[in-house]
Amino acid sequence: MSSAPPPIPVTVVGLGADGWAGLTAAARAALASAEVLIGGPRQLDLLPAAECGGLRVPWPSPLRPAVPRLAAEHAGRRIAVLASGDPMFYGIGRALSEELGPQALLVHPHPSSVSYACARLGWPVEDTEVVTVVGRPVARLAAALHEGRRVLVLSAGAASPGEIAALLRERGFGPSRMRVLEQLGSEREDAYEGTADTWDHAPGDPLNVVAVDCRRDPDAAVPRLGATPGLPDAAYEHNGQLTKRHVRAATLCALAPAPGELLWDIGGGSGSIGIEWMRTHPSCRAVSVERVPDRAERITRNAAALGVPGLRVVTGAAPAALAGLPAPDAVFIGGGLTVPGVLEAAWEALAPGGRLVVNAVTLESEAVLTEHYRRHGGELVKLAVAHAVPVGGFTGWRQAMPVTQWSVTKPRPPQPDTSAATAADTAAAAVDIDIDIDTANEKDQ
Repeated sequence: MSSAPPPIPVTVVGLGADGWAGLTAAARAALASAEVLIGGPRQLDLLPAAECGGLRVPWPSPLRPAVPRLAAEHAGRRIAVLASGDPMFYGIGRALSEELGPQALLVHPHPSSVSYACARLGWPVEDTEVVTVVGRPVARLAAALHEGRRVLVLSAGAASPGEIAALLRERGFGPSRMRVLEQLGSEREDAYEGTADTWDHAPGDPLNVVAVDCRRDPDAAVPRLGATPGLPDAAYEHNGQLTKRHVRAATLCALAPAPGELLWDIGGGSGSIGIEWMRTHPSCRAVSVERVPDRAERITRNAAALGVPGLRVVTGAAPAALAGLPAPDAVFIGGGLTVPGVLEAAWEALAPGGRLVVNAVTLESEAVLTEHYRRHGGELVKLAVAHAVPVGGFTGWRQAMPVTQWSVTKPRPPQPDTSAATAADTAAAAVDIDIDIDTANEKDQ
């Protein structure tokens, strides 16, 4: 057994805008005893030199790749890492935990800017949606916009409030009330407000949070978007290459997205399946594969407009374009089904328990589905939608092209039958018991 002492944990200390004065005694003691202090320049400047004499190391850029290097470089020394607010809430704590392991950390959290903002606004934290645009596109906010909702946006800097106001106007939420809260928790705390429609404030302090009371313009040209799959077709820029609303809703139902899962959307068209997959939960991810470049560009625009700019678009033809992609939890094929190898490559990429959903509108594609349905099972359905349209002075039904949909879950490999071995083991155990009993009887005699 090794007698080496356990490694010294990395201490992570959350700092507020009030700096040293706002820290607990335990956090101050950790910083005072640290031999190495790592943080952003602004955070390091908040520490008094008299109390904190450790070596000061500013984070390099990019930050994340530097984590294991700095930890190795200063191994064996008492390291303290500085974070803004709560280190485990959109902070450096996540990167440290993933890179070094949670057992290697000792975290001293500070109230987050969200806690401060909700306290100032009188908003219940659990009823407030939080969106960060720090290092992320402001377009992410679009997915959180619903009438009457309260949203806190973690700003990337002084320009963020203006960018947020512009997005609200663009998405039909111009009447929304915006409040900018600066330097929360410090002596320089300040706030100002207005509506997105009339926002004319000059950029202020870069350390700010934006509170949005969502109000939708009833006359907005942008269609109202719900929280479930089946957004209006008018929400998308498209040239006809679009899985229509009712079929799209049924397709997402069959795909059954769950938090954290990854979808391959093969034959992306306008990107609607991948986009609505990602809108079901902020942690859902999708890759849209589209062979036509202008369609791929259109997918990127649609994803940004509908609040999921993180959708990855791969321009290329399947199955070749699928090589090297991360393994999916589910696959949707909406185009290119008759191309040799596409369906086979998708099936091979799925892990056991993964879902495959395929839509077909032509007889040739339907024949491919029927063959694979016979081979793998699953569910084969025909989706038919008709819309009421004027017929002279009357109203009649106009039938859309029916869609054949195959959905299947990849089975898990059969487990080996251990019943015979179990029976043999039981019999052997019974013999051992008899022998043990006989031996005990002999000893008793």
